[in-house]
Amino acid sequence: MSTSKNNISFKTIAPFLNNGNKTGRLLSYAGLMIGVLLLLCCVQMYINLNVLLQGKNPRKDGFDFIAVTKEITNDNMGKQNNFSEAEIADFKKQPFVTAVAPMATNQFKARASAGDLVPFSTDLFFESIQDDFIDTLPKSFTWAVGQADIPVIFSADFLESYNVFALAQGLPQMSESTIGAISITIECFDANGSAKIFKGHIVAVSDRINSVIVPKTFLDWGNKFLSGAEAVPASRVYVKTIDANSVPLQNFLKQNNYHVNKDKVKFGRTKTILQTIVAGLGGLAVLVVLLSILLFSFYLQLLISRSKDNLKLLINLGYSPTWLSKTVTKNWVVQYAFVILTAVFFTFIFQYLFAQKFTAAAGMLRPYVHLYVLGIAVLLFVICIFTCYSLVKKQLLKI
Repeated sequence: MSTSKNNISFKTIAPFLNNGNKTGRLLSYAGLMIGVLLLLCCVQMYINLNVLLQGKNPRKDGFDFIAVTKEITNDNMGKQNNFSEAEIADFKKQPFVTAVAPMATNQFKARASAGDLVPFSTDLFFESIQDDFIDTLPKSFTWAVGQADIPVIFSADFLESYNVFALAQGLPQMSESTIGAISITIECFDANGSAKIFKGHIVAVSDRINSVIVPKTFLDWGNKFLSGAEAVPASRVYVKTIDANSVPLQNFLKQNNYHVNKDKVKFGRTKTILQTIVAGLGGLAVLVVLLSILLFSFYLQLLISRSKDNLKLLINLGYSPTWLSKTVTKNWVVQYAFVILTAVFFTFIFQYLFAQKFTAAAGMLRPYVHLYVLGIAVLLFVICIFTCYSLVKKQLLKI
C-alpha cells in the first residue's frame, strides 16, 4: 500500500469522507472573499492616499513641521514680538516637541531685480534656518564670505502668488525649473545706504517654509557687517513634532498666545482622519477573514468527526495522518486560490476605476494594484492552506 499511495488522488478517498451539509463551507468561502476583497482594497486605498497627498503633506520621516509666531493683538501691536531664548528653551522642554529651530531675519535693507527678462524689482526679506528643517536642500545651498553668488530657496506659495500677479502685470509666468535658470541681482544696503551687489539664483522651491531662505552664513555676515546686529532675535520658530494636531501641543500654543497656520494643521488632521477610517475598515476586513477561517475550521472538524470511522480504517490500512492531511488539503488549494484570485481581480477593477477618477494626478496614481497588495494576497493564501493542513493533521492524530 505504501508503494502505490502516491498514485492515489483525493477522488479515491473522497467516498470515505462525509461532506454532510455544504452550507458552512459556502458561507466560509463567501465571507473569506468579502474579507480579502475589503482588506486588499483598504491597503490599496491607504497607499493611494499617501501618493495623492505626499506633495502637499508637510510631514517628513513621520514628523510634522509647523511655523509658530506670537499672536498679534491690539495690545501688543508696535512692540517687539520676538521669541526670547527662555521661550525657545521652554518649547524644547515640552514632551510633544522633537526639535525647535528659530528663524533669523535680515536686519538690513535688500532689493532684488531680474533684469530685462523679468522687468520687475522689489524689496524683500531673507530668513535662515538650520538645514535639517528644510524639505528641499540641494548641495549647492552654501555660502562663504567673499562669494558673489547667493543660493536662494524660494517658497512654492510665493511662486504661485507671483504667477497670479504676473498675468495682470504683463510679466512672464514661471515654472519651478524656469525660475531656477534666472539670474537675480540682489542689492544689500548698509546703514549709510551704500549697496553691495550680489548675484542670486533659486536652487530649490520649498513647500514647507513660506519665505525666501538664504544660507545662515550669509545672513549672519549681512546682519553683522551691514547693520551691525550681532544677535538677532527670532520672530518665528519652526517646531518639529510627531503630531501637529495633538491636544497637548494645541493647548500649549493657546496658553502662550502662539499662532500657527490653521490650514497646515487642518490638512494634517484631514489626512489623519482619512487614514484612520481606512485603517478601521482594514481592521474590520481582518476580522472578517479570521471569522471565515474559523468557520471553515468548524466545517473541517465536523467533516472529520463524521468520517472518523472511515478515516480510522484508512489509517489502519497503512495511510499515515501526514499523507492524508496533505491529500485532503490539496482538495481545497484550488478553491482557496479561486476565492483569493477573485478578490484580487475585483481589487484591480477598483484601483483602475479609482485612478480614472483622478486624471489630474496623472503620473502619480497608477491604474494597477501595488506589489504590497499582491504580497498580502499571497500571504493570505499561504495562511489559509497552512491552517487547513494543520487542522486536518491535528484531528487525524486524535483518531
